[in-house]
Amino acid sequence: MSKKNITRRSFLRCAMGAAAVSCLPQTIYAGVRRSVVSVKDLSLHNLHTEEKIALSYFENGKYVTEALRDISYLLRDFRTDDVLAMDPRLIDLLYDLKGVLGTEQPFQIISGYRSPKTNASLHKKSKGVAKKSLHMQGKAIDLRIEGVDSKVIQAAAMSLGRGGVGYYPHSNFVHIDTGSVRSW
Repeated sequence: MSKKNITRRSFLRCAMGAAAVSCLPQTIYAGVRRSVVSVKDLSLHNLHTEEKIALSYFENGKYVTEALRDISYLLRDFRTDDVLAMDPRLIDLLYDLKGVLGTEQPFQIISGYRSPKTNASLHKKSKGVAKKSLHMQGKAIDLRIEGVDSKVIQAAAMSLGRGGVGYYPHSNFVHIDTGSVRSW
């Protein structure tokens, strides 16, 4: 059996690391702390349909099927009424974003799921719409929060280090997705 010696240098390195972590703002821990809770809830407001929901979508260690169905319906393509099951990782990303921001305000939804037909039409009108958008896979959402600057939302989303984050200041919204980590 080998004995590991703790040197003064290794002790100081560990102590400095612990001290640095303890100095981080409390909001950094929000996503971590919330990941062990037994209930996750969200409030959403679809700005195009004026539909609103406030519900728990995760309880006792598992997703609530009916709640995910309700969320997917609210996030449907409002132009065609097509519904696609939204990526649960995207819903969790919203929940963690809410925690980092420290808000209970509903997310105002500009765009959730987009059918290929809708996406193609929007892509023809704007270079800002990706031809192979993750919206078509239920893995992206465009949002804002009343009373919260979209630049603050962008910074909070980027701090999570998960998926893509797009900032659209002229339209006052932030895009988040569960694709690769990137920003624009």
